[in-house]
Amino acid sequence: MSILIKEAAAKLGLPAHTIRYYEKEGLLPSLQRDGQGNRVFEQGDLDWISLMTCFRATGMPVAGLKQIVNLAAEGDSTIPERQAILEAHKLELQRRQEELDRAFTAVNMKLSRYETILKGQPDPDAGNPMGLC
Repeated sequence: MSILIKEAAAKLGLPAHTIRYYEKEGLLPSLQRDGQGNRVFEQGDLDWISLMTCFRATGMPVAGLKQIVNLAAEGDSTIPERQAILEAHKLELQRRQEELDRAFTAVNMKLSRYETILKGQPDPDAGNPMGLC
């Protein structure tokens, strides 16, 4: 299955300029071109772009992705280094998740407080306007 960038973008749900940016940044080292110079995508390319998009959604910087791509190009001997990059990123995600969980709890408590007040009941949190956060 070989497809061009327009179809790849549609399949991935990404703008074509994002895919072009990934290539420009060296994140698609195995991407091939046809005789007219058009980018040609195989399923492996789509899978890799999808994974990168997922990593980017978690806040992984492009520089981190570049490190992983460059190390992968060196072969399996760099797996421990790639693993270390992902472990560090995972720890940062866990820290951020805990922060989001605290904020989510605070929002829910504030909403509960508003519901109580709107029902005409006494404000259970009077004197503590900020809640947990």
